[in-house]
Amino acid sequence: MPRTLTLRPVSWPIRGKFTISRDSVTSVDVIVVTIEENGRRGQGECRPYGRYGETVGSVSRQIENVRREIEGGIGRQELLSLLPAGAARNAVDCALWDLEAKLSGRPVWQLAGLPEPGPVTTAYTISLGSVEEMGEMARQASYRPLLKLKLTGDGDLERVRAVRSNAPDSRLVVDANEAWTMSHLREFGPAFAELGVEMIEQPLPADKDQDLIGIDCPIPLCADESCHDTASLDQLRGKYSMINIKLDKTGGLTEALALRDQARAAGFRIMAGCMLASSLAMAPAVLVAQGAEVVDLDGPLLLARDHDPALRFEGTTILPPEPALWG
Repeated sequence: MPRTLTLRPVSWPIRGKFTISRDSVTSVDVIVVTIEENGRRGQGECRPYGRYGETVGSVSRQIENVRREIEGGIGRQELLSLLPAGAARNAVDCALWDLEAKLSGRPVWQLAGLPEPGPVTTAYTISLGSVEEMGEMARQASYRPLLKLKLTGDGDLERVRAVRSNAPDSRLVVDANEAWTMSHLREFGPAFAELGVEMIEQPLPADKDQDLIGIDCPIPLCADESCHDTASLDQLRGKYSMINIKLDKTGGLTEALALRDQARAAGFRIMAGCMLASSLAMAPAVLVAQGAEVVDLDGPLLLARDHDPALRFEGTTILPPEPALWG
């Protein structure tokens, strides 16, 4: 049977709302790509992200523009030169991995030459809010071992103090989503270190992170918006000690695994992250998360509904995906 490609937009509702420094949402719009061949079906999901100029429409058009090549039988390596790093390539790349696993009867981790994956413990995200709101959210999540706090600048020290007071035993990492200035970083670094914060993610706008060169911060800095694929690495040296690998930025699992290997070789520590999306989007990232210092794949925990079957969570521990979901 010839190979066929199907695109399906899906909107996932969020439990309440999700707020970061740049916006607030009550649902997330994704694209599910399905590739069928010889009676087998592979799937991948991407989250078009406005920060990178993506919409459901623009990402769908990117994929449609290479439909002929995809249905003509291209593989993952050829895909790297057909589509740029980003959401469109991610959905297609992950669908091709899943399809190959279904056609071969071998799991993706074997196809990729990786060790068999085990469970990973993810951070649980505390959405940006008032001091009182974030303190209460932390109290409700205080049984979780690792909390990630969305921050915005002024008032963040009071927010982190409230979280620490209400979740005294949880490990803490924070994410400014490019909202801080150097003054914020100089103020918050030492204060957050005293509160036990273990990592600061993307404190400055990506186009201003040259200011981080030579900065003396007592807490490791992690690049997110500044790090997309392997081509990003050289620009991060001397600014960050960690990178956040997200499949929607790398353009799929193929490039994500290459980025992880090159980053490790260059001395960076690894965070495996995600855009807010469903279990289908998280499943390939579980492979990237193996051995990562920080895992942030809690997207399904923040949604009001999910794929069926979905990833299995035991608290905030994620079990490797079942083949019926992906891989």
